[in-house]
Amino acid sequence: MDALDSHDIAILAALQRDGKMSLQDLAREVNLSTSPCWRRVRKLEENGTIAQYTAILDARKIGLNTQAYIHISLLDHTQTTIDAFDAFVAREEQIVECASITGSDDYLLKIVAKDPEDLETFLMKGILSLGIVRSSTTHFVLRQKKQSTFLPL
Repeated sequence: MDALDSHDIAILAALQRDGKMSLQDLAREVNLSTSPCWRRVRKLEENGTIAQYTAILDARKIGLNTQAYIHISLLDHTQTTIDAFDAFVAREEQIVECASITGSDDYLLKIVAKDPEDLETFLMKGILSLGIVRSSTTHFVLRQKKQSTFLPL
C-alpha cells in the first residue's frame, strides 16, 4: 500500500466526520479540485483504506437500551470449536463487536439488547446453549463515557 500523503489524510479525516459529504464539499475542504479528489477517494476505497460507509445510530432511540461486554472462555481450542463460535458470532446481530483476546479468556464480545432480560435470554439461549463455552463474565455498561468510530490519523 502507498503511504498516505497530507491530502489523503485530510480526505480521511473529513470523511470520518461526515461520510455523506458531497464530493464538491470534500474537494473544497481538502483544497483539491473535484477530479483529483475523486481519484484519491476511489483509490482509498479500492485499496481498502476506506472499508465502507455507514450510518451511526443511537441505540437507545431504536430500543436497544442495554449494552454489555461479555468475556468468553471456550471449552477447548480445536478448530471445530473455534469455527462454531466464529459462525455464531457472524450470524448474531446483537453482537456488535468481537475480539479474540489474550489472558485467561478467549474472546470479548460487545452486545446490545432491549433490556437486561433480553440480554439474559441471548446469553442463556444463544451463547451458553452452544455447548462450547467454559465460562462467561458479563459486564453491564452503566454509562457510555466515549464512543467513537474515528481513527487517529
